[in-house]
Amino acid sequence: MNVVFINTSDSSGGAAIACSRLQKALEKHSSIKGDILVQEKKTENPAVTTIANTSLKKQFVWARFIAERLLFLSYERSKEIRFLFNRGIVGVDISKHPLVKNADIIHLHWVNFGFLSTGSIKKLLALGKPVVWTFHDMWPFTGGCHHSGECENYQIECGNCKFLKNPGGNDISRKDWFSKKSAYQPNHFTAVGCSQWLSKRARNSSLLNGFKIESIPNPIDITVFSPISKAEARRQLNLPTDKHLILFAAMRINALMKGFSYFQEALNLLKDKHPELSQNIELLVFGQAEDEVLNQLPFKTHKLGHLSDVKQIVLAYNTASVFVTPSLEENLPNTIMESFACGTPAVGFSIGGIPEMIDHQQNGYLSDYKSVESLATGIQWVLENNKDGEISQKAREKVLGSYAENIVASQYETLYKSLLKNK
Repeated sequence: MNVVFINTSDSSGGAAIACSRLQKALEKHSSIKGDILVQEKKTENPAVTTIANTSLKKQFVWARFIAERLLFLSYERSKEIRFLFNRGIVGVDISKHPLVKNADIIHLHWVNFGFLSTGSIKKLLALGKPVVWTFHDMWPFTGGCHHSGECENYQIECGNCKFLKNPGGNDISRKDWFSKKSAYQPNHFTAVGCSQWLSKRARNSSLLNGFKIESIPNPIDITVFSPISKAEARRQLNLPTDKHLILFAAMRINALMKGFSYFQEALNLLKDKHPELSQNIELLVFGQAEDEVLNQLPFKTHKLGHLSDVKQIVLAYNTASVFVTPSLEENLPNTIMESFACGTPAVGFSIGGIPEMIDHQQNGYLSDYKSVESLATGIQWVLENNKDGEISQKAREKVLGSYAENIVASQYETLYKSLLKNK
């Protein structure tokens, strides 16, 4: 069985990582041959093919990205939400690409930023091949936003969009909703939410009424992301062995929805209320971060910067006493999965798919949404209750039982076979 996985990038963002991990998991644990087709290739992964294989085509990639942004510029509420909404107007037709033509299954992932337009997707669906679309956010079933937050207009036909400076009943979110409706009919695809939370939202969507919707998590290689001696990990990264290390990680630390301000406030509260505990706390941060931002934190901070080497990422997780993810919107974060696989408990807000990962006061702490006090309490609870390593053990067990490669690969293989059987 040949499957072509389609994602905008092979390296940038959680969807790119998840897509690559799934392709590898299926090749290791099934008879499925998978190729990954991307707009822009930056890794040396031999399974990845880019559509931009000449310098001219690479320039077109950038031009499409700019064009997609410009088509939204006059509508956006503010520059802060510029990348939180995609119209899906600009894209490239890949329906005649050899990997698509030779595939038994077409498996879409995250396809925005000028890679596939709504029209491009319509052409893929028209091929008559089984199409699986793994959702990494809500974009496939909204009028353009990637996460709707508390807005439930996607359950009708969108409109009155909070991301627009002039929302109305017939704004571009509604018009783009109808464009998707036209593209998705009559050739349905099978939708897969990485989390049960996202699958439930998809089922509530008016766009996907009558579609088959599954829930299958992303996989992780438990032989790569695995526990090692904390003391040894810290020695290799030149970190103190006699301190609690609190880890914060994100591709861009100050991205609005990553909740860095809540992390900062929770640390201030922890220092004020528990001076006896805070004397033994230091921080570890990896991701793109400005010194000006990190200097505002109340504890000594070790900055690792952007990490792309998996061995370094594994070391970073293993050095930490607790991983804190105060994200304000999430699907099924790779970071929590990676942290758990390394035996590091996590603290995060009860939002999106996070409650499916963090079992409260078992493998971490599930904090009340946007509550600084609850986040600080969660950090304190893990630091005080994991001295025997029991919480770390349960974190690792969660991954072994839910997200290991063989488990996820089996679920997808079963889905693929059922689609080919019913073709």
